[in-house]
Amino acid sequence: METLTVRLPAALAQEIEAESKARKISKSDVVRERLQRVAGTPRRRRAPLAAIADLIGSVDRLPADLSAQRKSHLKAMGYGRKRPR
Repeated sequence: METLTVRLPAALAQEIEAESKARKISKSDVVRERLQRVAGTPRRRRAPLAAIADLIGSVDRLPADLSAQRKSHLKAMGYGRKRPR
């Protein structure tokens, strides 16, 4: 096994120490079990649309077909042209 040093908040360290005393196992075993439990749990990823659903329609004065006509819209707005300094 490899050694890893981690700094924990005092409350979490006390919780781990209390659990290790109650179960009569080492603190390392408690931490190892907790890490394995979390690592085995699949992460839930939100669908990309769900991640931005609250932003849809939140910007005013944009064309409805911006995704299809983005190049022409950006060109009309002057995006990419050099500006005087």
